[in-house]
Amino acid sequence: MDKKLYTVTAYSENQVGLLNQIATIFTRRRLNIESLSVSASAIEGVHKFTITTYSDEETVSKLVKQIEKKVDVLRSFYYLDDEIIYQEVALYKVPTKKLMEDNRIEEIVRSHSARILEVNPDFTVIEKSGHSDETQRLFEELSKIEVRQFVRSGRVAITKSPVEHVSIFLQQQEDRRLSIDD
Repeated sequence: MDKKLYTVTAYSENQVGLLNQIATIFTRRRLNIESLSVSASAIEGVHKFTITTYSDEETVSKLVKQIEKKVDVLRSFYYLDDEIIYQEVALYKVPTKKLMEDNRIEEIVRSHSARILEVNPDFTVIEKSGHSDETQRLFEELSKIEVRQFVRSGRVAITKSPVEHVSIFLQQQEDRRLSIDD
């Protein structure tokens, strides 16, 4: 089977324990979660889970259907990279002394379109947003000098579609509710 990186999104109300339930679905299908990000969405009261995993389309399609069976999940979708716009954020802590002694760090930061967030006598924090391969390349270059800490966020993504798919679903649900009430 041809495994590709898929981005799975799930929309839900903010309910305790839902993340565990979704993670269990991945575990049962023997899929590793590569990255995970959860936040409020553009729709009031609705949260968005953004999860990446390597899989084939048949398996990820079944996964999404199984996620949607959860009572608290409104809708779930899956996408390939060319269907979405996505980024990650990475933070790097380097010794300020090395930064001051070695001008290569400044050149590296500029060449990677990163920015310096904080400088204090002990350490400097550098931020880079981009795709995981871009943040990893910066880590590898800075590691040649010294990186005390490194962290990368999960993927955040929006679709290239002009509308949010879950908005269409919610409008359809509201229209059905109104037709029943009439």
